[in-house]
Amino acid sequence: MAAARHSTLDLTLAATADCNAIFKGLQSIFQKQGMTETIHNWEDHGYLATYVNKNGSFANLRIYPHGLVLVDIQTYNDLNGGEDAGQLLNKVEERMKELFHRNIKRVKGLPAIVRGDTIDRYWPTADGRLVEYDIDEVVYDEESPYQNIKILHSKQFGNILILSGDVNLAESDLAYTQAIMGSGKEDYADKEVLILGGGDGGILYEIVKLKPKMVTMVEIDQMVIDGCRKFMRKTCGDVLDNLKGECYQVLIEDCIPVLKRYAKEERMFDYVINDLTAVPISTSPEEDSTWEFLRMILDLSMKVLKPDGKYFTQGNCVNLTEALTLYEEQLGRLSCPVEFSKEVVCVPSYMELWVFYTIWKKRSEV
Repeated sequence: MAAARHSTLDLTLAATADCNAIFKGLQSIFQKQGMTETIHNWEDHGYLATYVNKNGSFANLRIYPHGLVLVDIQTYNDLNGGEDAGQLLNKVEERMKELFHRNIKRVKGLPAIVRGDTIDRYWPTADGRLVEYDIDEVVYDEESPYQNIKILHSKQFGNILILSGDVNLAESDLAYTQAIMGSGKEDYADKEVLILGGGDGGILYEIVKLKPKMVTMVEIDQMVIDGCRKFMRKTCGDVLDNLKGECYQVLIEDCIPVLKRYAKEERMFDYVINDLTAVPISTSPEEDSTWEFLRMILDLSMKVLKPDGKYFTQGNCVNLTEALTLYEEQLGRLSCPVEFSKEVVCVPSYMELWVFYTIWKKRSEV
């Protein structure tokens, strides 16, 4: 599939720039490429020169009076476009060093951004930074009634599950699964466990190894399970091959009615693991329905959690301190008094540190 490549070069001068001298010094580089030139000149805001090639590729040269020189080149559907853009940027850098060698403070070029390709390599971190993954294959891409489901292959991380644009879990991310299970500090043998979400099967697979009495996993989206059963087997093993096993069952249902039903039946669990959603980035609980959903899940989960039980969940990126603080404030407003601890873990495919919470019912003082 055709794609556009956007290449950039930034040069920062140590002193105020002579915009006209820089423009005249670089102008011939673009003119020799047979590119059509359009120039904008502002007395107090520098130069913008646009150069357009016959094949539709173009370059922007922006010169700011305070000493910032930016070059942007975009090529499209051209096997040699990336190489040509690189050569052109190298010529600009060399000419700038010839003309202003002692005055150049910083030179920064970035790998070309590829836009519109079949394979989407760019995914934002939770705190808004752009990350380029080494994706080389679209393994699975389907729309379920609930979300878009992608499984992409990364050379570093293996297959990565991405739900509606959010990186959920990669085959490399055992650290996530271990953290949301209590980081190896819990004894699951002969215990009753409830997993909310977890359609990738990673939590279920790891807990089943620990000989629990019964694990109930409630996942609303059958298509997540179908995709992961086929393409995330390093994560889920064979536990998703059947919805029932010797010590587990998978319910394809909305967890809210299930939690309400279990609360009414007074069914209790030693562990509740919430793998549904991260703490919202929004810091306006009164405006964000996800906060309301989280509070409802927490309250219902406390109703089915044994007095000495534990509730595990992910938080979000460690940099989102305001959102995490707000989540902790919500814990103090539950119908059941609780206490909590948290742990920061490096999840490989997230490329950021992630916070996990352990929550338990507050013991009554005797």
